[in-house]
Amino acid sequence: MATICTYWISTALLTLLYLSSAVMYLTKGKWVRQTLAGLGYPAYLVPLMIVVKVLGPAAVLSRINVGLSDLAYAGMFYHLLLAGLAHFAVRKPNEALPAIVGLALLITSFVTQNAARGIASPYGLF
Repeated sequence: MATICTYWISTALLTLLYLSSAVMYLTKGKWVRQTLAGLGYPAYLVPLMIVVKVLGPAAVLSRINVGLSDLAYAGMFYHLLLAGLAHFAVRKPNEALPAIVGLALLITSFVTQNAARGIASPYGLF
């Protein structure tokens, strides 16, 4: 029971992190573009990232297809890892905190997914 609660809490918080980020990308577009430019990323990534930040958690939550859900986990893992590393690369480690928290939530959600879901992922641990 504790594993199931851990899964749903970590997944809900991860989804909240991603959706709030997508809303910020929509509402504060100019600031987001400037921040991404400061990290060395092009501005044309913003619309793509908005879509990804909505579809990734949707794939994990809906779990229409286990393979698609696992692919979404992998995409979010690489996104959060690269986001955190980008902040460290420009010597702004404090700004990497959301990515670090997101990675912890993502790993917790992924590891506990099989306990909470009907169809098990072949990559999950429990």
